[in-house]
Amino acid sequence: MTAWPSDTDNEILYFAYGSNMSTGRLRARVSSCRPIGIASLPDHELRFHKRSKDGSGKCDAFPIEGGAGVYGVVFTLNAIDRTTLDRFEGLGAGYDDAIVTVHDAEGRSWRILTYIAHPDHTDALLKPYSWYLDLVMAGATEHGLPKDYVATKIASVEAVEDLDLARDAKERAALNG
Repeated sequence: MTAWPSDTDNEILYFAYGSNMSTGRLRARVSSCRPIGIASLPDHELRFHKRSKDGSGKCDAFPIEGGAGVYGVVFTLNAIDRTTLDRFEGLGAGYDDAIVTVHDAEGRSWRILTYIAHPDHTDALLKPYSWYLDLVMAGATEHGLPKDYVATKIASVEAVEDLDLARDAKERAALNG
């Protein structure tokens, strides 16, 4: 496999498929991030069933043989920022880190870091908050994920309103910044 281009050996590649696809959101968390392309993760399916601390559903690239695949954005970031990314992703508290093989539009493959929901932290009945779904949609639109994928896997998802209005306002501010 060929390495995805990066500036130095001190960088890591990260595959974001949820709200971190929004460059502004991820940059607010990890300032060294830089988007370098879109890719797909085969044999996985996008689900909004990862139980969040706030009680809502967050994205998961759920492994399923024959799954249509999950599209996302590949970012490069300073290796020193990995600990910060782990903390924001809830490593060990809902998400597990994983090295997965993603493919770009030209069919090239890379092994890359992502986060997958731990089975003990999923619930098929959960729904995302509307602000979270808006962040996922913003990232998908920003990076030009395939329109059919966005329509069927993101835009069609039923969301609920967050009753914590302060959190809702804070998270929606990321859409404008």
